[in-house]
Amino acid sequence: MIREISKNQVLDRIRFENPWWIEGKIEADYDEMPRRLYFELFKPLVKEREIRRAVVLMGPRRVGKTVMLYHMVQELIDNGANPKKIIFITIENPIYNNISLEQLFNYSKEASGLTDKSDWHIIFDEIQYCRDWEVHLKSLVDSYRKDKFIVSGSAAAALKFASNESGAGRFTDFLLPPLTFNEYISLKGLDRLIKPIQLKWNDKQTEFYSTSHLDELNRHFLDYINYGGYPEVILSEKIQANPGRYIRQDIVDKVILRDLPSLYGISDTRELYSLFTTIAYNSGGEFSLETLSKQSQVPKNTLKKYIEYLEAAFLIKQVKRIDQSGKRFKRDNFFKIYLTNPSLRSALFTPITSTDEMIGNMVETAIFAQWMHRDWFTPYYARWSNGEVDMVGLSDNTLKPIWALEIKWSDRYFKKPKELKSLIKFCQENSIKTPIVTSISKEGEIEYADVLFQFLPSSAYAYTVGKRTLDTKIKK
Repeated sequence: MIREISKNQVLDRIRFENPWWIEGKIEADYDEMPRRLYFELFKPLVKEREIRRAVVLMGPRRVGKTVMLYHMVQELIDNGANPKKIIFITIENPIYNNISLEQLFNYSKEASGLTDKSDWHIIFDEIQYCRDWEVHLKSLVDSYRKDKFIVSGSAAAALKFASNESGAGRFTDFLLPPLTFNEYISLKGLDRLIKPIQLKWNDKQTEFYSTSHLDELNRHFLDYINYGGYPEVILSEKIQANPGRYIRQDIVDKVILRDLPSLYGISDTRELYSLFTTIAYNSGGEFSLETLSKQSQVPKNTLKKYIEYLEAAFLIKQVKRIDQSGKRFKRDNFFKIYLTNPSLRSALFTPITSTDEMIGNMVETAIFAQWMHRDWFTPYYARWSNGEVDMVGLSDNTLKPIWALEIKWSDRYFKKPKELKSLIKFCQENSIKTPIVTSISKEGEIEYADVLFQFLPSSAYAYTVGKRTLDTKIKK
């Protein structure tokens, strides 16, 4: 005789998952964990009640989504919400198999002992384990107009796909990315290392950030490159001792083998894995579909699907190319691909040192990772027959270059700026007066060939971009 899970068992499990119904607060383990800086952006979406929308918290695995949801529970309680009217359900628990979201909501109200009909906060964690979740969630938003629904999921590509297809006008997507370098500094309690400075940039004085403890900041920047994308990793020396097992098994393998690549018409996950490891090893390199196809033995059309999936899963980001006069190409035959967070490469292969032959690429990847948090900005790189500039910003209005960045893990160009031939040529042709050049330790202005180079250590520049990105998002 096959036994079925009883309703009482489900009610007991719901009570177990919501200890604040009795305690009036979340468990100390979660409360003591530092809040991600992104929490300040997430809070207003959950507290918004006038616009009837569910919040869909998505992002790669292990970036702290569940912890952020617990912090949100405490925030709601601290702001006067009745703890018993905050429901938290982890959908992946087998006890909830084949129970609809609406039924779970009704069971939760029964388990709480309250009979109120409105003003509930309902959190469904790991929503991707519920089949057709987006249809059920849309129905809940329409049916229970005075309640707030918050869902999260790690199958980022699948969630994004479903949310876009079915949730138009009913869902607000919130992407929680891997840590920025300034979040890393914040979570580690290292803000004492940072000091604001003024740089002439884009024809005006602009606030940047530097440090009075450069060796220490650079040491942490290297740790960030190797381990820094995930809160759990940076706070655990045990995981850092074997990041490969933790990140590869728990993040990469699950995304590639489990997180529904079939949505994108992908059936051969081994092929996908092979392509991803090739890209990860060469993060920051220039690719073409032809060379990638030849190297991986995957047809070009299939490659496009794979790259689209890996981008939707927030593992990689394509960067498009412009020419020396700042014009975009009609066909994207060549493009760069970066990991969305450099520690993925270290986990797949080995952590790198400051003198590793790939350190330049990984510093570049780390800096691009800070820019990828800006959903309102698209970076480009410039390349022509005998030159290249690492990163270029185009004007929204004119589509012409307005600033340029050269990423170096070297101090030699501070003494020999004339060796920056490609950057000089690009700036002269596009009337860019104050390009930025990153270094290991050099900081200051150097003028050469009517170009005023602004030198800043790579670690300080990465911190600056991450901090300004978050500050801009909070102001928005």
